[in-house]
Amino acid sequence: MPKRNKMRLQPFVTPTGAWALSLGTSVGWGSLVVTTNSYLMQAGPLGSCLGLLIGGFLMWVIARNYHYMMNRFPETGGSYTFVRHALGYDPGFVVAWFVLITYLAILWANATSLPLFARYFMGGVFEFGHMYSLFGYQVYFGEALLSIGAIVLIAFLSARHRHTTSLLMTGLVCTFTLGITICFVASLFHRHTSLEPQMIPDKDGLAQILKIAVISPWAFIGFENISHAAEEFRFEQKKSFEVLTVSLIFTTLIYFFVMFLSISTYPPEYDSWLSYIRDLSNLSGIKALPPFYAAYSHMGKTGVWILMISLLALVITSLIGNIYALSRLLYALAQDNLVWNKFAEVNDKGLPGNAIWFVVAVSAVVPFLGRTAIGWIVDVTTLGATMIYAFVSIATAKMAMTRDDALEKKTGIFGAVSMFAFMIYVLGLNVFTTENPIDKAALFLFAVWGMLGILYFRYLLSKGKNHNFGQSPTVWIALITHLLLISLVWISQMTMDEIRASMNNIQEHYVNIGYGEDQTWFIQQELEGIRWISALSVVVVVIIFGSAVCVLLTAYGLMCKRADASEQQLSTIQKMANTDPLTGLNSKHAYAEMEHMLDEAMQDSTKVLRFGIVVCDVNGLKFVNDTLGHKAGDAYIKSASEMIHAIFRRSLIYRTGGDEFVVLLKGRDYKNREALLQQLHDVSVAHIAEGTVVVSGGLSDFQPEQDKSVHDVFVRADALMYQEKMALKGLGAKTRE
Repeated sequence: MPKRNKMRLQPFVTPTGAWALSLGTSVGWGSLVVTTNSYLMQAGPLGSCLGLLIGGFLMWVIARNYHYMMNRFPETGGSYTFVRHALGYDPGFVVAWFVLITYLAILWANATSLPLFARYFMGGVFEFGHMYSLFGYQVYFGEALLSIGAIVLIAFLSARHRHTTSLLMTGLVCTFTLGITICFVASLFHRHTSLEPQMIPDKDGLAQILKIAVISPWAFIGFENISHAAEEFRFEQKKSFEVLTVSLIFTTLIYFFVMFLSISTYPPEYDSWLSYIRDLSNLSGIKALPPFYAAYSHMGKTGVWILMISLLALVITSLIGNIYALSRLLYALAQDNLVWNKFAEVNDKGLPGNAIWFVVAVSAVVPFLGRTAIGWIVDVTTLGATMIYAFVSIATAKMAMTRDDALEKKTGIFGAVSMFAFMIYVLGLNVFTTENPIDKAALFLFAVWGMLGILYFRYLLSKGKNHNFGQSPTVWIALITHLLLISLVWISQMTMDEIRASMNNIQEHYVNIGYGEDQTWFIQQELEGIRWISALSVVVVVIIFGSAVCVLLTAYGLMCKRADASEQQLSTIQKMANTDPLTGLNSKHAYAEMEHMLDEAMQDSTKVLRFGIVVCDVNGLKFVNDTLGHKAGDAYIKSASEMIHAIFRRSLIYRTGGDEFVVLLKGRDYKNREALLQQLHDVSVAHIAEGTVVVSGGLSDFQPEQDKSVHDVFVRADALMYQEKMALKGLGAKTRE
């Protein structure tokens, strides 16, 4: 078990604060701004609501699993801590690795949304210091400074003023909840448009609902944030399920309110909400944001201001929540020597300041990449959250089986199966259909993150700081399987995109050129493009996967060396445990092991056992200790052991007490046992006359018909030794006379 930091986080989170932390982290910029694309465009209002209800129910099951694990392990670290306790350190590392990228992705998404907020509602006041264009997005120094400034300010509050930050979080959560509710209620009284179509026409209704349900990990990710605060609760852990349930209900209602607000009205030039939503990419200003257009239509500028404040509150609470979660995760990882141990230190406010400022440091570069460059964040969050919830559910099921908790056994299994089904569904759509629900950039970056995980774990093994990790192939199997699946999906998507582009080119070519001439060269050119992109995809995957295998092989060598060292260390420890330090003979522990083995052998009637036991006791040791001291007594014991060993040199000799020895006679010594015992007697008699060491001995043979254990033989030998001891004492008394 790794040595854990003695400085603990101080409790300060109230039930209300926990609710605000959960709700404030689970909803952010995307909840208000991109809901139309994520939900309405995919399944319409009815399909979206049904999908959200299904997803919300599944998240409620996941919430039950988190509640159960928080009660078992009320420590910081959340998902990592739960999986480490239930499944082991290696699965814990896998979960921690993907929790990091998932929470960082959400943090970055909300930080880079602030410049968009400024562009929409502040007239581009921060659009100064133009630096460059990245993927068509104009990057300004002023906007990057805005994002970094917001992160730094929130980090300062989080590292120095926990109560103030908690109150701010609660106030902002109440602000956006109330604001969105007010706008939704206003839409109920002023709505004058139809909600038709309730689902997307010409598409399977069940498939639409399922699409919404499978992105529920993205929709609700962050609600489990209070698991990172388990060590800082100022209330009983059993209340955590109530907090999570209320948070999930509020989150679901907010999504409902935003969706219905978005389609409660639309510009008059459109014949339905669907045609309006589909044309958003061609619009600008307030029309490009359906919730804001609706709020303006129903309430004028007041509605826009209410939603502006609500949106800003959403972004800030998400930043606070994710900085909190990441810093507590780093704190837990540092305690297990997985990251820099400074992250496990708390400052004078009892907060993990080093971990908080590290999150700021790794996030400072992201605003300079622009918003478009990190469009992969939503997809990474979906995949990461699904994987995290699956592992936590497995951990719950295992823990519940160990403790025979029937309800959590079911919720754990149900949660794990659901999350893995979601993962297969999402990845399967990329492989077996023409749809690409996961962006290629997200797949590629997810594969790169898995590769980095392999490299970092290899680094941890080479440092050898924590031998609890690397005990099993779990990390390698999980991460390489992850790499293989993601890579295959990426190849499939790249190929399908190229085929789709080639088909469009061919169609456009024949429309413009016609069919009059031989156009084989053009088709061949398009096929060559498909072949080239397929070959390139394979090369990239082979490089990534091959690199992972190379790292695995070197790590295997490290693990073998570590296993050999551990085995050698264990052998040394066993040898020390089985060796008496004073005499160099076998120890009492070794005698117990021998006794156990012989007792088991006695139970086998097919075995013929022939052995004898000599019990020896050193005469006069107490007198030597009392008159000459214990150092002389130790020398006396060593002389006795040398005397016994010189006589029974072919037998196993054990020192079983201060002045007690036991000899196991087998083989040649067993055949000559009477003569050897007589030799021990004769040497002792001679030593009485010389005034040197005297050893009493008693011999007994194993009698199969009456002895049930070694102890039975020992008892008889011990009784005979006592008789010999009395005889030698009497002889010594006569000699002194």
